[in-house]
Amino acid sequence: MEEHYDVAIVGGGPAGSTVGSLVRKYNPSLRIGIFEKETFPREHVGESQLPLIGTILNEMGCWDKVEAAGFPIKLGATYRWGASPDLWDFEFIPFAEFRDEPRPAKYAGQRVWTAFQVERALYDKILLDHAAELGAEVFEGCAVRSVERSEDQEDAVAALTLADGRRVTARHYVDASGRPGVIRRGMGVGTTEPGNLRNVAFWDYWDNAEWAVTIGNGGTRVFVLSIGCGWIWFIPIRPSRVSIGFVCPKDYYQNSGKSPEEIYHWALQQEPLVRQHIANATSEGQVRGTKDWSFVSDRIVGSNWYLAGESAGFADPILAGGLMLTHAGARELAYVILALEARDHSPKWLLEWYDSVQRRRMMQHIKFADFWYAGNGQFTDLEEKTREIAKNAGIELTPKAAFQWLSNGGFLDDIPGRVGIGGLDLSATKEVTGLFTGDQTGVGWKLNDYNVFKLNLRGAQKEAIPVLANGKIVKAESYRRGVKSLPLVGHNAVLVNVLKKHSAFNEIVPALKQHYQGKGQPADRAAVNVQQAIMTLEVLLIDGWVEGKLARGKGKIGIRSQGDDGMIHKNIDVQDKLNSSSAT
Repeated sequence: MEEHYDVAIVGGGPAGSTVGSLVRKYNPSLRIGIFEKETFPREHVGESQLPLIGTILNEMGCWDKVEAAGFPIKLGATYRWGASPDLWDFEFIPFAEFRDEPRPAKYAGQRVWTAFQVERALYDKILLDHAAELGAEVFEGCAVRSVERSEDQEDAVAALTLADGRRVTARHYVDASGRPGVIRRGMGVGTTEPGNLRNVAFWDYWDNAEWAVTIGNGGTRVFVLSIGCGWIWFIPIRPSRVSIGFVCPKDYYQNSGKSPEEIYHWALQQEPLVRQHIANATSEGQVRGTKDWSFVSDRIVGSNWYLAGESAGFADPILAGGLMLTHAGARELAYVILALEARDHSPKWLLEWYDSVQRRRMMQHIKFADFWYAGNGQFTDLEEKTREIAKNAGIELTPKAAFQWLSNGGFLDDIPGRVGIGGLDLSATKEVTGLFTGDQTGVGWKLNDYNVFKLNLRGAQKEAIPVLANGKIVKAESYRRGVKSLPLVGHNAVLVNVLKKHSAFNEIVPALKQHYQGKGQPADRAAVNVQQAIMTLEVLLIDGWVEGKLARGKGKIGIRSQGDDGMIHKNIDVQDKLNSSSAT
């Protein structure tokens, strides 16, 4: 028996559901088949999200369904990490500004800047059911047994054979099968492991655990806590249910002589915060384990097949970027398939862009994860390992050297038009660099050296890049000089236009304010956009797209990271709670 689809998707997790939902939303005439080997709901690790995902859920049309599930609102994380044993917080928005509001809430206002902490069994089912409601044909408990390669077309899939004997053909084949990489392996594509980490993870779920802190109606933070030989995650996923995991190098686990259950429970006893919050909790008693090291597929696309989600690559979970990378890449692939079907653009241009953007983003997250491990002074049992990571990555752990290493090829590549890496904006990244190196004053702002700025497009070549909106890809202008690119979208485009008219900083800032306020944005939102644009100017200066000059009579700029008023600051509430508990 043979079935033909326009798009055949292997895997019904977030990658497959996102591709299927968006393709069906924007082109309901296309026949989509999603083939998932498991029967949902099924447990899966990877619960902590970043705010960008909310935008994609909203576009898919399933934000309301996810919000109605009552998952905790992630407002940030509490860390014990870096050169100091103190706790510090990373906030998407300042907790003091978070307003309590009834739930379920709409995707608007403050919720645009927050994220979810999800129970994957329920979350993944919501997404897969949503794809089915939009018209995708979903087959659960239906594994793909083999991938048939085409004899007539180079590097093409001819068909998929299912475990029940059916043969499936399609114009487009999507591998959203996760690490197994069903199509990737079937097409003989290898993987590269560019990072310096070979970690394993062990985790279990706990009921009746206490949240570290509750902020408004369902808001909270996750824990990321280093314990010398590795680190622990603590993620509330329901009002009384948490996911707790332990990550350590594979060699450390193997040399410990402990079973997965033994090393997991031993690790949890090493951390007083975790002990305190599970004192009255009960675990499921099913410690799961997996290898947890980063990889990137050697190829992301073929003649008629594409990789999405973890089949394309995986970055260490320290940055909680897994689901963001999956959803963002799957959205981009959906737009590529829609454009291929509409014959709007050159297939070569579309596929080269999709391949390159996934590769760059994945590599940058892997690189950033290496920096986090190399800069963790609390890894007392792994000092040699972290030195090795820094040496292999070429990082000098001085603030300026480390920051320069991070900035090369990173801050403009994660999300075009916005500057940052792994959910952190530029100011927060500078603060993190100071935390990891123990020198809060070492990473200054290059903008402070100048007060007059001029565009530098010498030697740059114009190129077109895709911009995605409302189911269509349109071409936007970009500049490229060597490995550096300057896409004229978002804050980049605004700044380039301002710099064509103004050069003095005391003229640039009012022009930015006028631009964003003129868009009818609330005053606080316009102010945030001005701050983001100034951070963008700093990156353009670092990358050489802007040249600076210090002119007399123009005044000094004096920009600084926000310290305790910014995204990164010393923790108070959890530490006070811990001190109080210790005293009694």
